[in-house]
Amino acid sequence: MPQELFDQVEICLKEQLPFALYRKPNNAELIGIFQSNDEVHYVKDFTETGFVFAPFNLNDNAILLKMDVVIKALYEQSEINDLNQNVSVAYNEIEKLRYLNLVSSAIKTIDKGDFNKVVLSRKIEVEFKEDVLEVYQHLLNTYKKAFCYFWYHPKIGSWMGATPEILVKRKGSQFSTMSLAGTQNSQKSEMPKWSKKELDEQQLVTDYILNALKEKTVSLKSSERESVRAGQLWHLRTEIKGTFSPNNFGTVLKALHPTPAVCGTPLASAKEFILNNEMYDRSFYTGFLGELNIQEEVSRNRNRKNQENSAYRSVAKTSELFVNLRCMQLLKDKAAIYVGGGITKDSNPESEWEETTLKSMTMLRVLSGN
Repeated sequence: MPQELFDQVEICLKEQLPFALYRKPNNAELIGIFQSNDEVHYVKDFTETGFVFAPFNLNDNAILLKMDVVIKALYEQSEINDLNQNVSVAYNEIEKLRYLNLVSSAIKTIDKGDFNKVVLSRKIEVEFKEDVLEVYQHLLNTYKKAFCYFWYHPKIGSWMGATPEILVKRKGSQFSTMSLAGTQNSQKSEMPKWSKKELDEQQLVTDYILNALKEKTVSLKSSERESVRAGQLWHLRTEIKGTFSPNNFGTVLKALHPTPAVCGTPLASAKEFILNNEMYDRSFYTGFLGELNIQEEVSRNRNRKNQENSAYRSVAKTSELFVNLRCMQLLKDKAAIYVGGGITKDSNPESEWEETTLKSMTMLRVLSGN
């Protein structure tokens, strides 16, 4: 029963002790990890074990929660309302003008040849006075196919999200990642029709990941591009798999983050534009989070005819890290919702504003209970 988990979360919130509560995509198991003190632990080289919560800018330290207590329980999903039901956000003319000008400035910079793509984001603050566990359960009920988490550290803050994007999965020396870009609203079961701008944007992400990893891996291959649905949104996705040398996972991870899907290409110039022009701190938005280097026992021999050898087992390190998209920061009486979109030479500022408004509905639906 998940009630034990929720009770432990209530205790931690009251006693101000760190925890992470999460459910992986398409999985019924709810996992809670609880740290026994309020110390802030930082990741040094990604050889550590625990639950990592990393910011967009890795020059700022990634936080590691120690897994002092781990509780797992099955979560029975409740029925939800129609995801296409609309919710509203207060219209802010000043914020819209600021974002339109930001996008226009980025397009001019692209035309000058400084970069090909840049991902620009904004923050929407709304009133928040709800019970946090009720909101989290609504998140779980609404977004079954996403990584749904509730993260808390008394010295850092509270975050909640439902992200569809895997940064990297690792088992032993093998890993998989994905190139995810493009956003369209779902129209019931109809497959989306993608524009040249959206297809090119997704291809930029794929090409960058392949180029970034080819010198840091032993093997590398990619799948065909496909359309995938996440909640009320459609995205374009390409899966990428490979093998890395022993003790080289940190190098792979740093090569992957940030991806063009959250930053742009070329990476350095796009990131510089973001840091100089967005005029706010993304913090953990477009960072990554999840299980880091968890020990998992695996069978060495799957041949049932050889029962003697099948008794031998080995321990492999596993990691499952997700990009922190579709998220919000929970403040004292407000929730800060973070949204963004990829800007290329073919972008239209008004359309980009509308895309970020569409993306904000993910968290707004959760907060409104719709």
